[in-house]
Amino acid sequence: MNLQNGLIAEFYEQSFTQIIFPHAQTDWQPYLKEAEETFVNIINTMRRYQPCKIICADVHAVKQHFADTHNLNFVEYLCDDTWARDCSALSLWNDEKKELRNFTFNAWGNKFEATKDNAMTAFVNPEAIICDFILEGGAVESNGAGNILTTTQTMHNRYPHLSKKESEEALQKFLLAKEILFLEHGFLLGDDTDAHIDTLARFISEDTIMYVQCLEKKDTHYKELQLMEQELQTLATHHQFKLIPLPMTDAIFFEGERLPATYANFLFVNGAVLVPIYNVKSDIEAISIFEKTFPNRDIIPIDCSILIRQHGSLHCVTMNFSI
Repeated sequence: MNLQNGLIAEFYEQSFTQIIFPHAQTDWQPYLKEAEETFVNIINTMRRYQPCKIICADVHAVKQHFADTHNLNFVEYLCDDTWARDCSALSLWNDEKKELRNFTFNAWGNKFEATKDNAMTAFVNPEAIICDFILEGGAVESNGAGNILTTTQTMHNRYPHLSKKESEEALQKFLLAKEILFLEHGFLLGDDTDAHIDTLARFISEDTIMYVQCLEKKDTHYKELQLMEQELQTLATHHQFKLIPLPMTDAIFFEGERLPATYANFLFVNGAVLVPIYNVKSDIEAISIFEKTFPNRDIIPIDCSILIRQHGSLHCVTMNFSI
């Protein structure tokens, strides 16, 4: 692994994955049992490949979900919610050493209560360097070679008073990045994050991006995702990136609301790629693309149909650590 300064790319081998277990004081309460079953499935799958740190409100109660504790590390801490990707520390490489950085989490622009989530990293990773800047892990994608991919909408909604140039300079400073690549287009209905990049487009190597492609003209997302695809094609030309399209999921509704299902919310673990599926026809095509793209990794579908009820998916509820 030839690491350069900056945010560590997730496709590099990881040390462990962090996840926050749901409890009755979270928004999962109406279907807590189903949520717990989903999280247990994710954890049991991840720990086959690497250790998993579980942040939980009650360690004793959560341990009852597992037959053994192999590759599991439990930390008792009461969180507001379970979106580990956005409230956990970020792993960086800085002058031949790895470090953690603790950014401010305000629940995507103070949409929800996040006091406990924001304080979690200081409790779990007190060694993390505090960065006085609002940033969620799902808002930035790194190729491990100095390029950071993000969306203009996310950054503008966190810091509306900053110009695009000022946002770029801040991200370069805090993430030790050479270049920030902004996407002006792309969104998912039901998404609370203001178009997080990890729902739309992901680096899978230094020079390859997987992204959500919408081909159905009647779909609400068609115009914006077509424009996003054109932006990515321009980036690919300028940076010699390769592009791999993923299908738009079939429309999924819950209580009359279309949910933000996306195959771009996949998760790298050591030796495998965990792929979110939603029990719809488009799952088959998505799994096939991952199998062809990653012939040397296990491809494991994970049912995330419960996760999207709370407007997130597999990548959103996990965080990779390289420390």
